Amino acid sequence: MNEAPGEIELDWVLVLAPFRKDADYIAAFLREQRVPVNPVRTDNNLASHLSWSPGVIVITHEALGPAAVTAIGEHLAAQPDWSEVPILVLLERAAPIARIRSQLERAWPRARLLFHTRPIAQLELVNSIQTNLLVRLRQKQVRDAIEREVELRLELNHRIKNILASVTSIFQMTRRGAATAEDLAADFTGRLQALSNVHTAVFEAGWEEVSLSSVVGLTVSPYNGNGRSRIHVSGPDVAVSRNSATTIALCLHELITNAIKYGALSENDGSVDVTWAISEDAAPVFSLHWVERDGPKVVEPTRRGYGTKYVRSALGSLFGSPPEMSFDPEGFRCQGAGLLERLRQP
Repeated sequence: MNEAPGEIELDWVLVLAPFRKDADYIAAFLREQRVPVNPVRTDNNLASHLSWSPGVIVITHEALGPAAVTAIGEHLAAQPDWSEVPILVLLERAAPIARIRSQLERAWPRARLLFHTRPIAQLELVNSIQTNLLVRLRQKQVRDAIEREVELRLELNHRIKNILASVTSIFQMTRRGAATAEDLAADFTGRLQALSNVHTAVFEAGWEEVSLSSVVGLTVSPYNGNGRSRIHVSGPDVAVSRNSATTIALCLHELITNAIKYGALSENDGSVDVTWAISEDAAPVFSLHWVERDGPKVVEPTRRGYGTKYVRSALGSLFGSPPEMSFDPEGFRCQGAGLLERLRQP
């Protein structure tokens, strides 16, 4: 072979046959079946071939010398728990099969041993090898499933810790700004609902990236009931990371809460436009706009509350620079912008 078998995707067969032309003969008809194979005629460099991790080993009676048995035994001993390497042993018809089996089972406890007597039909040997390549594939699928489960457990643990940290932070900040127990309960419940809505969207998207339109829609939907839309949303659909989705949703929730208490949504005719756009630059810039209309005359507050502080801090971290907030008498405005690439980072 011209390349290390471990560098190709398909499993491959190591054939150890030192006498006659057995190695070349077996390799030839395996290649006809498009089975990757590496014939070895000596055990001098066997450890190197084994280090490439063959999927199946075929070894003839003549190759069962002490050096080969030891090298294969050491290779098997180093295998992970999921691995049981299939080894096909080609014996002479007159060979003491029971004794050889007993010896090899002691020397190779981590192997799946199969014995064939020679002469063996080409089709029978090919079928046996292909069947055991399938066995090896199933073993690797089990390995991948176990590794994936471990990754998911670690990821779940990480996410739970992050969620609990977020809930704790939201509660502490809400408590500091609450005048009464009723205010605390209402504000805290609303913020948790906003967080829950985002996690629903992220979960449905597969926990990788999420549609910004879906996130914004879930966030504003509770405020657009009874057949009337007071929060108008528009912008191109774009996929953003789950962290960016969470940040934008929570910021929108804070802006909505503030608008209900003091801004445009505190009056029947008031409304809000939530829009976003993406520039056509080589490095696209994402911009998010919040504009309130037809509400009470806006007066800049003497102190900044939790919502304003959170939005400024969170969008500043997301976009790389703090958003612009304008307490225009005609309606509060908030605008943030940053490279689109930042919103796609995990």
